[in-house]
Amino acid sequence: MVEKYKKRYGSGLEALTYLGQNYFNVDRSLIPDLLRLLNSDDEFDYCVDLTAVHYPKREKQFDLVWVLYSFPRNERIRVKTQMKDGESIASVVSIWPTANWLEREVFDMFGIRFDGHPDMKRILLPDGWEGYPLRKDYDILQQDKKWVRINLGIESGQ
Repeated sequence: MVEKYKKRYGSGLEALTYLGQNYFNVDRSLIPDLLRLLNSDDEFDYCVDLTAVHYPKREKQFDLVWVLYSFPRNERIRVKTQMKDGESIASVVSIWPTANWLEREVFDMFGIRFDGHPDMKRILLPDGWEGYPLRKDYDILQQDKKWVRINLGIESGQ
């Protein structure tokens, strides 16, 4: 599988293993095509998880990570890419319906938008919430105090 994708994508794809866990580090432009092929050609039929990691000091501040599983192969793989703040990426809800809420959670917590998502809105926090709590530069105490004051009419005990 690694040879097939290295041949197809060349330097845009790096295959790595860390502590026995396989993953592809992929150029962002290749993500939609690679994920489609992993599903259709290699039977990764379940999107287990999708998450992000914020590195505020890097130019490409976000790592976006899909965790995929193949029931027929009993195999797991991670696909990782890097993104700049403000960039968006294609939704994979059409490939794995389970990605619907996962993409919404990443949007809600990190502010990463998924193009073509059927309902790109917050899933955990109220609509009026400002900012993205899992970013490392997020000031939760300031936001919490403001939201509590506006929506509950009291001063936060934080």
